[in-house]
Amino acid sequence: MTWRCELPEATFSIGLCQAVLVGAVTESAARGLLDRFATLRQHQRNGQRSPHKPLLALLALGRLARTGSSSLPWSVAEPALAELIGEFGPPSRTSRSQSAAYPFTRLRADGVWVLDQDVQMDLVGPLAEHHVTGRFEQSVEDALVADPALAIALARTLSVSNFPETVAPDVLEAVGLDSRAVLASSDTTPGGRPGAARRRQAGWRSSVLQAWDRQCAFCGYDGQLAGASVALDAAHVRWFAFDGPDSLDNGLALCTLHHKLFDLGVLGLDTAFGCRCRLPSLPGLRPGGRCMTWTDGHWHRGPAPASRPRDT
Repeated sequence: MTWRCELPEATFSIGLCQAVLVGAVTESAARGLLDRFATLRQHQRNGQRSPHKPLLALLALGRLARTGSSSLPWSVAEPALAELIGEFGPPSRTSRSQSAAYPFTRLRADGVWVLDQDVQMDLVGPLAEHHVTGRFEQSVEDALVADPALAIALARTLSVSNFPETVAPDVLEAVGLDSRAVLASSDTTPGGRPGAARRRQAGWRSSVLQAWDRQCAFCGYDGQLAGASVALDAAHVRWFAFDGPDSLDNGLALCTLHHKLFDLGVLGLDTAFGCRCRLPSLPGLRPGGRCMTWTDGHWHRGPAPASRPRDT
């Protein structure tokens, strides 16, 4: 049986019992390519990795799926990438064009992206004036074209390593990839180092829901079916993909609606953003701690920071 991800002019497929990697690319070569993208040099601010480069790589993967080539002229990449960064990136006062120019020029330093003209890092003007086009480095593109399963594995690695599980499907759909096919390959989230992986701690969800008396921390929703909670999630305050621990003080019971809004940064725990949550029923437990500081300061969409994120 095969999962299929069908897109205009291209089809990706992956075996049901096989996460990666078969076909014309050897397993070691495929692992090496995935490791290169898993270790992209990303700007970090107090523990938060900028998603700009992964968003560009995902945009190029979507382009590859639709057209058979990852080639992205700046005139096409600028509005699309700026829209992705605005929707899925942290708040910033940087202009939309400048936010897009950072990864478009700086992904070259990671050896997986090339431009057809030699332009300086970060400058928007030359990209438009010289009609610059970017694309995956040729050996990367050849490997992805030769092995569609590898392209799916790369899309999954980039999405789940940089976004929470509530947001990753939206990111994939926004770049033109079938999120169900991409995310069906594994339950394991890469841990940020080559070959490393993290798994969810068994029992964490039930412990978090119990600590919150099986009610949403924001709205109090407590729906149950046959004694089991339904549409109620155990949400990480600091995202699991960003090394958030499976600990009670890093967990909130949230209905599915408020879970997604929380992960998108629409809701926060900081009362300065006008949003208050209940306290858990477990005595002495307070949500967040250091994890709440990470979330409030670096993701929720309050006032944008003065400094601008830059990939290195």
